[in-house]
Amino acid sequence: MNQRTIFRWIHIILSIPIVGYIYSPFDQIPNYANKVRFFFVPMIVLTGLWMWKGHAVLLLIRKGLAKRDAAENAASTAWISQR
Repeated sequence: MNQRTIFRWIHIILSIPIVGYIYSPFDQIPNYANKVRFFFVPMIVLTGLWMWKGHAVLLLIRKGLAKRDAAENAASTAWISQR
């Protein structure tokens, strides 16, 4: 399975408690409120953002790692040439 499919299913499964929160009886809402507000909604937002712009985040990380590796290689070759 690819990464997008996994995140899509996580996104869908985490949305189920929100449906329960919306359609639950009014006196049951306080039981769900903190869990939905502080766990399920942020996780749904994060998985949605990752599916939308995850490729851009990975590209930035790869560019940063490439720059770091290039700097380390330049420093090591400079040290060798000084010997």
